[in-house]
Amino acid sequence: METATRTPPVPDVVVLPTMADVPRDADGVPLLDGTVDLMLLPLPARPGEDRLTAVAFSTVAGLVAAMGEEQPWIAVAGSDLAGALSGSGAEAVLLDPRPAGAAGRPVHD
Repeated sequence: METATRTPPVPDVVVLPTMADVPRDADGVPLLDGTVDLMLLPLPARPGEDRLTAVAFSTVAGLVAAMGEEQPWIAVAGSDLAGALSGSGAEAVLLDPRPAGAAGRPVHD
């Protein structure tokens, strides 16, 4: 029996954790003059094989609940997600992961 892979719709805005803080202007808009190091995790894909996966959230509240208030992040339009990940090496996107031990508990906005 084959298992179908469910692909949820991409939110209008996606929040991506970054490896370092991104400089912002006085209004909080990121000043992007180059590339941003996004958080990528090697996650198991098949036995003995990992897939480099981008972590993404549909809300800032979800990111904060999962990763804490100090986690740097950027927001991109959902329609620009593929472009934002281009060249990163990401082979997949994990949307709205839950913190360990939080199974079954919804993350509230």
